[in-house]
Amino acid sequence: MKCPYCHADNDRVIDSRSLQEGITIRRRRECVACRRRYTTYERYEGIEFKVLKKDGVREPFDPDKLRRGLEKACWKRPVSGVQIQAVITAVLHKIYESFEAEVPTDQLGEIVMDELRTLDQVAYVRFASVYRQFQDVQDFVDELRPMLKDAPRPNVSP
Repeated sequence: MKCPYCHADNDRVIDSRSLQEGITIRRRRECVACRRRYTTYERYEGIEFKVLKKDGVREPFDPDKLRRGLEKACWKRPVSGVQIQAVITAVLHKIYESFEAEVPTDQLGEIVMDELRTLDQVAYVRFASVYRQFQDVQDFVDELRPMLKDAPRPNVSP
């Protein structure tokens, strides 16, 4: 690995940590020549998943695109970056378990919404509104109805 600072090809690993439930390894390195430290990541190079869009177009699965969508849905919500990463990891595990080389967008969206539903209901509704292309308030009501039916009722005395 070449040092990003002095470009010497001699470093040593100071620390290694498993991330994303073993999908990624983070390595902290120190250049032997200039003594500066930097971080590298190793990821499993498996099957490149494709996303099958509604119009039939296939494009590479992009976890960063998923992250951006989740960050928008969780904007100003009490959801940390660690929790968003946990959702991404859970989604990756589910698609690797359930699909060979491509995942249809409708099934990918449902997997993401299942994860968000348990994390934050407001983020879930935000994501669903974009994913399912809500057109009016009735679409929101239809999405909320099952959640409200299952929600515990507060004890309010008359």
